[in-house]
Amino acid sequence: MKPLHDFVKERRKAAGLTQEEFAERAGVALTVLRKIEQGKTNLNMDKVNLILEMFGHRLAPVNSKEIEL
Repeated sequence: MKPLHDFVKERRKAAGLTQEEFAERAGVALTVLRKIEQGKTNLNMDKVNLILEMFGHRLAPVNSKEIEL
């Protein structure tokens, strides 16, 4: 599985959008997108989901018992 920051950056670039253009279209502040692309870990899930929804994805809490080891 690809890390969030790599996924977002690669998909944004594939769409041919600058960070500024993408943040505006996603409805988030430029600083939020930059933090995600830099791999910061203290992120607001609602903001992350606004960005991921641009690609048809969403983050949700997962019960550790549901994860196959």
